[in-house]
Amino acid sequence: MATAPDLLATAPQATLRVMLESDVANVVAIERASYQFPWSEGIFRDCLRVGYVCRVACVGEEIVGYGVMSTGAGEAHVLNLCVNGPFRCKGIGRQILTHLLDRARAAGMGEAFLEVRPSNTAAIRLYQSMGFEQVGIRRGYYQAVGGREDAAVLKLPLAGRATRTS
Repeated sequence: MATAPDLLATAPQATLRVMLESDVANVVAIERASYQFPWSEGIFRDCLRVGYVCRVACVGEEIVGYGVMSTGAGEAHVLNLCVNGPFRCKGIGRQILTHLLDRARAAGMGEAFLEVRPSNTAAIRLYQSMGFEQVGIRRGYYQAVGGREDAAVLKLPLAGRATRTS
């Protein structure tokens, strides 16, 4: 089996598939390595249980990223999108987000929302490159060292729009 450095020699093309219960431990490991205040295993299991759109991105057999989205009342809400550190900035996050947005459109959702830490500039660049625009701030939304951090609320109209990929 190829190791992460071998897989990263060229820009990897990830395969997306439905997240399974058996994937949760690997997803949680990526989550914990990526965030100071990660989602718990129980949150991911609850997302699967209630039928949210939960996808994993795999390079070979290795899970390298994931996305979770809820849909309802004409809106999609991207709840979590994460790529494992060594695989970041290689197009996998864009691939996951594009897939989630395509699923939202197919389900008839008119717009998509997400929250992002203003300090997460790489994610903000991705979201803006795909057409998301900031529409608000949620004060004290995120847990942070020494208190709370605001969230920027971003919105993307979905009806009649193709996903931007550049």
